[in-house]
Amino acid sequence: MYNLLRQNIERKIPLTDEEWDIIVSKAELIKLKKNQFLQIQDSNNSYEGFILKGSFKTYILNENGTETVIFFSFENEWMCDLESFYHQKPTTYNIKAIEDSEIVVINKKQKTYLFAMIPKLIKFHVLMIERANVAIQQRLLDVLNKTSKQRYLDFKERYPQKISSINNKNLSSYLGVSHEFLSKIKRTVS
Repeated sequence: MYNLLRQNIERKIPLTDEEWDIIVSKAELIKLKKNQFLQIQDSNNSYEGFILKGSFKTYILNENGTETVIFFSFENEWMCDLESFYHQKPTTYNIKAIEDSEIVVINKKQKTYLFAMIPKLIKFHVLMIERANVAIQQRLLDVLNKTSKQRYLDFKERYPQKISSINNKNLSSYLGVSHEFLSKIKRTVS
């Protein structure tokens, strides 16, 4: 059932069947319908998760009640509210399914146990954190240095199979533009 997860881990480190069984014993499968939350901002429940199926948006709810989408996450990707997960602080972000989704999650206590039982997972963990840091840094550089149109085209190129499943409200929030401006961008690149 978790074949995608095992393949993802084994691209970086080999696992024995015994090690895999230990990982699966600590993982939890969560199925969410479209618009259900995995995590709610300012709660005390944070997971590290691997998406088997579906799509998620990670966003904050601003003081004026508007959403700012920080990230989208799709199949075969990892997702985590890093500060909340690693430092056991209240969650910073809302994480919501934007289509019916399945995600394998683990909490901090379970991950610590896995590190003790399978020390080579620490190497995989370091590689994941490096990748997350690069993604965060790239997102910041894109916001600061690229035009909305460039960010839209980059997103469309990176996720051609998902662009149509993201509504304009979420995509315009992610790009930092109004719904009307996004429509204008789409018309100019069609």
